[in-house]
Amino acid sequence: MELSPLLRGAGLGASLIMAIGAQNAFVLRQGLLRAHVPLVVGVCVAGDVLLIAAGVAGMGQLITKLPWLVLVTTWCGAAYVAWFGVTSLLRALRPARAALEAAGGREASSGRALRTALALTFLNPHVYLDTVVLLGSVAAREGGHGAPLFGAGAAVASCAWFSSLGFGARYLAPLFARPLAWRILDGIIGLVMLALAVSLLV
Repeated sequence: MELSPLLRGAGLGASLIMAIGAQNAFVLRQGLLRAHVPLVVGVCVAGDVLLIAAGVAGMGQLITKLPWLVLVTTWCGAAYVAWFGVTSLLRALRPARAALEAAGGREASSGRALRTALALTFLNPHVYLDTVVLLGSVAAREGGHGAPLFGAGAAVASCAWFSSLGFGARYLAPLFARPLAWRILDGIIGLVMLALAVSLLV
């Protein structure tokens, strides 16, 4: 029996969203800190839903016709992801900061968390290429009522993933009760972010 457009959208959306990236790393970290989790999850979900809707509406064709927009977004995104990576590596080298986080300290204001979530959502060109162009082009093949259902499936997958990642991270708290665990996590996040920045430019 053929899968419905809703399930196909959820499957493809989940496969794209669950890949390791700057956005997921930030949501996981905020979830472990239990800092501004509803705000961060809400921004990521709302951003994904907005971009998915744009793709289903046909905005992907516009993006492919404006290569300068992709180029500008790529450079801005690479710069921001690189900065995020460097700050993560610096945190990994600071035992005092790791001890504070292991003790449940809060490292950022809600305004800073909001700005970071927005930047990691909208300054990443992969988000546009995957969500708007790829999902949009696949949704267009569904035709008729299939395209909105496909987009709805992808949106549900996004909501489920970010909610699970952000709110479910607290169950890993015992593992991160030691400063060393935070230093390892920040080191891994920093290296992943720098690798992403290089891949964006290359």
